[in-house]
Amino acid sequence: VQLVESGGGLVQAGGSLRLSCVASGFRFADYTVGFFRQLPGKEREGVSSIDLSNGRTIYSKATKDRFVISSEPAKSTVYLQMNNLEPEDTAVYYCAADRGSSMIYDPNWVGYWGQGTQVIVSS
Repeated sequence: VQLVESGGGLVQAGGSLRLSCVASGFRFADYTVGFFRQLPGKEREGVSSIDLSNGRTIYSKATKDRFVISSEPAKSTVYLQMNNLEPEDTAVYYCAADRGSSMIYDPNWVGYWGQGTQVIVSS
């Protein structure tokens, strides 16, 4: 299983970024794929996930009104559109995948991780 993220970078507060996660090595529709983020010295926190078997999405309270997760099965890719970014969104963002649909609630439930991509939001 391989997850490859891209799309991180530096953006001003109020701006937007779109993260991509390209998955390989498993049957796309059998998994839940999502994104976690992590600040130095802190635990990874779930941001959003999508159950690729039924399209059900989950968002954290901090992001549900600003971020949108979607998938493009033909490309085995999941996207996280991040709008109205705030300095508090600055973190390393990790793509995650697991057969369990609730993996976004606990990083210990995640079976596979991507390498991470840095997002920096300047004020």
